[in-house]
Amino acid sequence: MRKVVILGTGGAASEVTFYIEDHNTKVDQQNQITIVGYLDQNDDLWKKYDYSAPWLGSIESYEPDSEVEILIAIGNVSVRRKMINILLEKGLTIGSFIHESVIMPKNLNIGVGNIVFPFCILEKHANIGNYNFITSYSFISHDCELGDNNFFSAAGIAGSVKVGNDNYFGIKSVVIPGKTIGNNNTVQAGMVVDKNVKDDTTIFYRYKEQVLAIPKVN
Repeated sequence: MRKVVILGTGGAASEVTFYIEDHNTKVDQQNQITIVGYLDQNDDLWKKYDYSAPWLGSIESYEPDSEVEILIAIGNVSVRRKMINILLEKGLTIGSFIHESVIMPKNLNIGVGNIVFPFCILEKHANIGNYNFITSYSFISHDCELGDNNFFSAAGIAGSVKVGNDNYFGIKSVVIPGKTIGNNNTVQAGMVVDKNVKDDTTIFYRYKEQVLAIPKVN
């Protein structure tokens, strides 16, 4: 049984907690995960979400424990990057959590510190880096190359796409096959990315169509 401390106490941490609890009901004891506690600057959100495990203080004051891994449960990509650097400087082990329902090959080339929610598909021959956060119903297709610290919100990454570091993919966004996404980009919800994207770019609809409900004529 693994022991973890969750870094973050907000909505992302609440979801990670829920999925760990669900995961534990579906695997044998050896593969279950025990949440030792939570780290955050204060206990406001810890109180709001009424977690069972204790608030352990801030990451700065946390004393390393060689038997405990840290799960980064923070949605903001830039904050995640700062926390990754702090954890590495302190010599802490950044752990991964992959829900038991995820469809993926046993020999997938995937790095450390990744969090993958239920019902995701990580296809064969994909290469996934470190510290990525992949929420439910996302898919990473064959021959994709993913870097580090990317956030995928029910996003679809088609075959042979290359993704750099520190990108945010909004809910139901999709990248078509063979495209390259650089670093520090934000892809807004619902976008279909059909062009290569360099760095430091926000991709969004400039104009949105108004959806009209037109009654049927008998």
